Amino acid sequence: MTDILMQYGLFLAKAVTVVVAITVIVVVVVSMSRKGRSAERLEVTSLNEKYDAMAEVLKRGILPKKELKKALKDKKAQQKARKKAKGGQVSSRKRVFVIDFRGDIKASAVSALREEITAVLTLATQDDETLIRLENAGGLVHEHGLAASQLLRIKQRKIPLTIAVDKIAASGGYMMACVGDRIVAAPFAIVGSIGVLAQLPNFHGWLEKHGIDFEQIKAGELKRTITMFGKNTEVERERVKEQLEDTHLLFKEFVTANRPGVDVEQVATGEHWHASRALELKLVDELITSDDYLLSASTDADVFEVVYTARKGLSERLMSSLQHA
Repeated sequence: MTDILMQYGLFLAKAVTVVVAITVIVVVVVSMSRKGRSAERLEVTSLNEKYDAMAEVLKRGILPKKELKKALKDKKAQQKARKKAKGGQVSSRKRVFVIDFRGDIKASAVSALREEITAVLTLATQDDETLIRLENAGGLVHEHGLAASQLLRIKQRKIPLTIAVDKIAASGGYMMACVGDRIVAAPFAIVGSIGVLAQLPNFHGWLEKHGIDFEQIKAGELKRTITMFGKNTEVERERVKEQLEDTHLLFKEFVTANRPGVDVEQVATGEHWHASRALELKLVDELITSDDYLLSASTDADVFEVVYTARKGLSERLMSSLQHA
């Protein structure tokens, strides 16, 4: 019986080794085959065509045959008239370029945002519009500062910039939103939180209780202030508080510069509001979802969704697969 178990164990070990080896080979081959492919891609989707396709599907499912035939005939005539009016020239209609930004604590989507904005700036004019569908609860100051600076590129070119908030634009998210010439938001979207926060666990008591010493050597009195493992002093805490106050002041000055109509001292308390209340505080300009805004805009403008994607490296793809698993 023991021999059988040993043989089975050896067979199982060999089988696992073979499977692992094959997996590694497949991954390497796939990775090498993708090296020749473009590592980045810019996709542009006409939302006008998307809306037209949705309407046609609905009409085919609901309208009687006679009405459907008339509706399709009218649509064909409109398309023909529009094509004739263009006469082979570039459309004179206003264009709306739509970019999505889904934020996290590190504002990691800024890498795609900068490429999307660069692409739009190669074509957009002051007669067009850029709309950012923003969903961002805030995070690291310098990361969100860079994201806000990317939006400033549009504003500095005097291309109308609209920010649409369906769910949340708080803290660093509102730092981005306030750059817009106009902010529209769904009634229960969360906006505001104009404040700065720092929080850090401290294990000094636990380490001391277990007889563990913590040593920190630094050159420069303020190279590091509060720490997770050492004993923090009031002087160090006060220094961090000063840094936070200075960052908060910069935040308030940024909001004031971009939305001069806002009473910044009233709203820069760190509080957040639903958009229906934020409208009274002039933190937003209109209560409307991005869906309604774009659907309405599509009647008089050509609306394009712009998405930049970059192919992830092998390690990133493996980590992503493991996370999904």
